[in-house]
Amino acid sequence: MGLAEEEALRTHKAPVRKESMMSSRVAVLLCCSLALALTCVAAPAPQKGSGEPELRAILKGHAAAVRSIAFSPDGKTLASGAEDKKVKLWDVAGGKEWSTLKGHTEPVLSVAFSPDGKALASGSGGVRLWDLKTGKERTTSNGHADVAWSVAFSPDGKLLASVSDDETVRLWDVKTGKERATLKGHTDWVVSVAFSPEGKGLASGSVDGTVRLWDVKEGKERATLKAHTKGVWSVAFSPDGKTLASGGNDETVKLWDVKNGNEWATLKGHTGAVISVAFSPDGKALASGGNDGTVKLWDVKTGKVRATLKGHADTVWSVAFSPDGKALASGSDDKTVKLWDIPKRRR
Repeated sequence: MGLAEEEALRTHKAPVRKESMMSSRVAVLLCCSLALALTCVAAPAPQKGSGEPELRAILKGHAAAVRSIAFSPDGKTLASGAEDKKVKLWDVAGGKEWSTLKGHTEPVLSVAFSPDGKALASGSGGVRLWDLKTGKERTTSNGHADVAWSVAFSPDGKLLASVSDDETVRLWDVKTGKERATLKGHTDWVVSVAFSPEGKGLASGSVDGTVRLWDVKEGKERATLKAHTKGVWSVAFSPDGKTLASGGNDETVKLWDVKNGNEWATLKGHTGAVISVAFSPDGKALASGGNDGTVKLWDVKTGKVRATLKGHADTVWSVAFSPDGKALASGSDDKTVKLWDIPKRRR
């Protein structure tokens, strides 16, 4: 990483924990803390009918920063991965933890459900695949030379993509656990990956400041998208696959036309690096979380901020919509996951 990117990380307080598998370029910021007793804290009674997102519950149980969250396909379960090296599974309706998956020896930076909801992938010092019925680990893939920052299943569930500090994107056969392809092109850490809805394309975001689009079948780069002035933390496809969103260290969210690779909007409002982006299921809204400790909801059509959700005490690492679009989850450096109710927009 160049001096400029190191300074950007320090300036935007984008903390990364240094463990044995992590690059020595990252400063150790892990604070000692007593393990939190498992609790679900109900949010203060909201004013009903306000039309604004309302905090439903605060999920406590992790003893360190929550780095990634994901809803199961049926929306009943929420998975969270944290720097306490654990993956937790939560009952969304009741806000209670029902399982903890142990086995990682380094911080868990990413979690993703398989399309059928039967398996969960987690990225850490390696990529692990868990059987959710038994809670047991199915496979471990250690092809990366460094930490696996992000994982994503293909829509058909046959492939798993992972990205790493080693500057590569790797594709894995879910059934066998064997590596299918290594995609090279980035010149610095690759920290985010997402499959297009039809599964033919893949997007990756990197500290090198670029977003790259890949052809999954050919294993070749289709386009390099350059507009962010600093590192790119997160990428997400819209449900129709026509738009790609990216969040960066330059405090912006950018929207791209996937077909021609042109940037068509820049969303400004965060006062720190934008770490995570996620589209609503209908594609009309976009959520973003950042180093300023807020979650913002954007109207994709107008590029305007619909709402700013405040409540986290530190960096928001991950945001995710429920499959029905009625809820939003956010995970933070403050060791909590927050569940927000998202009201239907009034005409």
